[in-house]
Parts: sequence; C-alpha cells; structure tokens
Amino acid sequence: MKKGLIFDMDGTLWDSSENVAASWTEVVRKTEYKLHDITKENVMGVMGLTMDKIADKLFGTLSKKERMELLDKCCENENKYLLKHGGVLYPDLEKTFIRLKEKYHLYIVSNCQTGYIETFLEHYGFGKYFDDIECYGNNLKSKGDNIALIVKRNKLDKAWYIGDIQGDYDATMQAGIDFIHAAYGFGKIKQTVPKLAKFSELPELIEALK
Repeated sequence: MKKGLIFDMDGTLWDSSENVAASWTEVVRKTEYKLHDITKENVMGVMGLTMDKIADKLFGTLSKKERMELLDKCCENENKYLLKHGGVLYPDLEKTFIRLKEKYHLYIVSNCQTGYIETFLEHYGFGKYFDDIECYGNNLKSKGDNIALIVKRNKLDKAWYIGDIQGDYDATMQAGIDFIHAAYGFGKIKQTVPKLAKFSELPELIEALK
C-alpha cells in the first residue's frame, strides 16, 4: 500500500511572513502608487488565500489589472528574496522528514505562486525528501483540487494532508482524504481532528492513526 503525507507550507513547515513582507515592501516602494509598506501582520492575514484574493485584499485600491501586475512583481521578488534569506523553520523539521521518509512518500500542496515551493526546497536542500509538489500558481486550481491531483498522479492508496487553517481542512475534505491539524501554526479548526502540538510529533501520530 502506497501511503503519502501531503503538507501545507505556511504555518505548517515554516513561517516566511516577515521576509515575504520585506520583499513585497521593496517592490511597493518603487511603484507610483501611494501604498503603505507591507507588514508581517498583513502577510499573516492573507496566508492560505489564493494569489488573486491576496491581491484583492492588499491592493484593493488599484484596478484589477494594476493589482495583478503588482502582485506578479511582488511574487517574483519574493521568490528571489526567500531563495537568499529563507524563512523561520518549525523545530526539528529535517529530522522529522528523515524519519517520515522511511515509511511514507512526502508531498507539498500550497495556494502559493509558481516557484515558492521550489525556493523553499532549494534554500534548505529539502528537495530530496519530496516526491512531488503542486500549487495554485501552476494551474489556478483550488487547494482541494490540487490535493486530489497529487493523490491521483502519484497513485496513493492512503494519504493525509497536514495543514494549519480551516481552509486546509475544507480543502482536504473536498479531496476526500484524512486531515491532521498543525495546531502550532496560524489557525484553528472548528472540527475535532487529530492535531500536532509540534511538528516532530507527526511520526508517532501517524502510527497511532493507522
């Protein structure tokens, strides 16, 4: 039986909000628009949303065309900035990947732009732990659709999605697989679900759920 663990990014594997804010502010300050600097709180307030919805929330005073063009520039600079600076990893991340890789296939699905997951994997050298990735920026599909796509594409017999916000749970239910809450992350879940107080608990939790 082929078993897979599919991970959310922000609030589950790392917190990149401070450096994302810094990279976006670099871009905003160079525009002709009178926009405020992007803060860490701004970024955390839109984590988990698809890129078009982020543009609507942060650059809502601009026209649709202007906000999407600005968003593209921000995302391009973000990928370059994070490739150089990284983010804040949750404790024992790589040690836990090594343990999990012994029994499970690992994947990432995020609502991010193209290149964001790749930047994370390249900066930390984590690419060797993951079999496949997918994101909104690649195909404009919802997180639920992309979770299901990973399951189908990799012929998984059993899979769990690990995420931190209600939208992650909802997407997982849409995809028809099991959910684990990264309770140390950015959000809460209304439903009663298996949860992690810290990332390193995942191997034991998965064993208990079998």
